[in-house]
Amino acid sequence: MRARQLGIGIGLGTPGEFNAITDVPGVRVGHATLCEERDGKPVRTGVTLIQPRAGSAREQPCFAGCHVLNGNGDATGLEWVREAGLLTTPLAITNTHSVGVVRDALVAAEREQAGDAVYWCMPVVMETYDGLLNDIWGQHVGPEQVREALADARSGAVAEGPVGGGTGMICHEFKGGIGTASRRLAAEQGGWTVGALVQANHGVRRELRVDGYPVGRLLTEIESPFAERDTPGMGSIVVILATDAPLLPHQCQRLAQRASIGIARTGGGTEDSSGDIFLAFATGNHDLPPADYARKDLPFSTPLAMVNNDHISPLFSAAAEAVEEAIVNALLAGREMICGDGRRVPALEGEVLLASLKAQGWKPAR
Repeated sequence: MRARQLGIGIGLGTPGEFNAITDVPGVRVGHATLCEERDGKPVRTGVTLIQPRAGSAREQPCFAGCHVLNGNGDATGLEWVREAGLLTTPLAITNTHSVGVVRDALVAAEREQAGDAVYWCMPVVMETYDGLLNDIWGQHVGPEQVREALADARSGAVAEGPVGGGTGMICHEFKGGIGTASRRLAAEQGGWTVGALVQANHGVRRELRVDGYPVGRLLTEIESPFAERDTPGMGSIVVILATDAPLLPHQCQRLAQRASIGIARTGGGTEDSSGDIFLAFATGNHDLPPADYARKDLPFSTPLAMVNNDHISPLFSAAAEAVEEAIVNALLAGREMICGDGRRVPALEGEVLLASLKAQGWKPAR
């Protein structure tokens, strides 16, 4: 069940057809999931991959920007995004100890596509920690999972919860993982779409809010997977925002900042141990020069469009709402898992959430 299937209508905006990041034309998402036992240890991890355009990101770069709310995390490729304002590769999300192998596999895949071209690439790979549910020191993600996620990338509905990079993630002391949502602006606001995809692995249960209601306070009796030696909320959240609005790089950075608002509305964003790293890209400019740095036939200048800042606020609101709903969707898509030491990570059941909401006076969206 997703939030809207339960009558939980978060915010005031209108979702796109799939209520997913793939509502932005050309964006595709693929997963590769590992959920098995190896040598008596649980392997619950994987890779989630986002293709920003229908074609090659190298041949059709996007303007992009990033923001770090709390830097207890890692990501490759962001320095070039900050410097050049361009996204020239697919995006991948995995676990903390698999960032390197995923990055190298994306470089290898890029090299296969490039043929004899001479240039360099710096793929964007982001991470959160899945070490309670997954044998993270085993580094089980390999190049084959990256290739599987690349082959799986498609538009339309997006699998959520314990899939891909979200397989072993915990959110607000419930099973977390991948979540997505979107907002489509009205024609008089530009008609653009903003989509969000989160890997939700953060948050303390008592802080959880849904549709503005502090439901977490009524859910503290449910077993927590965190032992006394652990710190609840010790994970992280990464957010990818996509839009078909014609944003310039600094505007993408401003859009990425609004992910913080969606996280805060659900009760997250305050833990020192959380790596909260966000990236936004915009596909609204269609004719950016390819990222082939050996070519000499590239134009000296490129005509661009941009959203006037006087009209950018609806995009910010859409981003905040999409992130907020994506987190709730990630929670509702979870299913119970057992840690290697026997601790239980409960799922947030839809009926339980609805009961908590109704106990505080909430009414379903019409």
